[in-house]
Amino acid sequence: MLILFYQNLVPFFLFDHGCANKRRVYLPIESQCYLASNFTELILFYRSNSLLTSSVNKNLMQKSLLREITPLTPGDCFTIFYRTKEKFDFPLHYHEEFELNFIYNAKGAKRVVGDHIDEINEWELALIGPNLQHGWFMHKCRSKEIKEITIQFHRDLFDEKFLLRNQMKAIRNMFEESLRGILFSEDTAKSLAPRLQTLIQKPSFDSVLELMAILHDLSISRNKIALSDISFRANESISYNSRRIDRVMTYLNQNFEKEITLAETARLSGMTEVGFSRFFKVRTGKTFVDTVNEIRLGHASRMLIDTTHSIYEIADRCGFNNLSNFNRIFKRKKGCTPKEFRRVISTSGIRTFI
Repeated sequence: MLILFYQNLVPFFLFDHGCANKRRVYLPIESQCYLASNFTELILFYRSNSLLTSSVNKNLMQKSLLREITPLTPGDCFTIFYRTKEKFDFPLHYHEEFELNFIYNAKGAKRVVGDHIDEINEWELALIGPNLQHGWFMHKCRSKEIKEITIQFHRDLFDEKFLLRNQMKAIRNMFEESLRGILFSEDTAKSLAPRLQTLIQKPSFDSVLELMAILHDLSISRNKIALSDISFRANESISYNSRRIDRVMTYLNQNFEKEITLAETARLSGMTEVGFSRFFKVRTGKTFVDTVNEIRLGHASRMLIDTTHSIYEIADRCGFNNLSNFNRIFKRKKGCTPKEFRRVISTSGIRTFI
């Protein structure tokens, strides 16, 4: 018998009945029971039956989420990923970047964004803000040829002062709404599909301008729907709103291949180590060590995609002190080894960095 405890949550019990993939879950609330194939399915059951408040459900979901570390570097504007696939197989996850996700021919699949759960139609176009948990799952979808275009871009691609200009008001408001997730209408998805499909064909600078134009058209489109409950964006914002954090992030990205210490970075910020650690965690939601590792892993992921360097060489160039440490952290953070990551990326579609 396994008892799982969470803060502010009544414990529930998992009894193994000898089945490899199924476990009986007894819920003390309202004496209900449910056969769950995995932990994500259990979470969705909790939410769909209104057994948890939004705040507790968010805490529970955070426990099982995958934090995706994208291979975008500070020198990139965005990455675009085209693929045709037979199924949705990426788990519930979140990441620092904005994500614009276009899906075609996956009617009956399940969309999960924050605490929102619903079936999708033939055409799907959604904008997901930074650190908002999301995922698409097969559910009732029977298609064997799902078309997907995913665009990810930095949360600071558009400078905060730039977003305050009058002409950027609609985009700024859309970005704020995206912290809850935005679903665009099928008409909007259909009209923008050709532009999303040809974005990769444009010269580098023109593709950035076209992305801005697409975002503008999305921001003024009709019949947008906010997906998640507002509580899922309570502690999030588009930017860090801190010059110290911006300065630290710039320093980390410029020196990720070197040895970086907390003491050295705290001095850069004019703070004590203890004070800086607390300040950094409050502003970013992550510890300093986790942030350094994630920046290094982001650069390592990019090298695994773009180069033929050996994994040992990539680990060394990205500041990891030894190969076993690199492999261990990479697998813990990304759910696969560097070798597996390189193999999957090379066979799963077309990814371009702008």
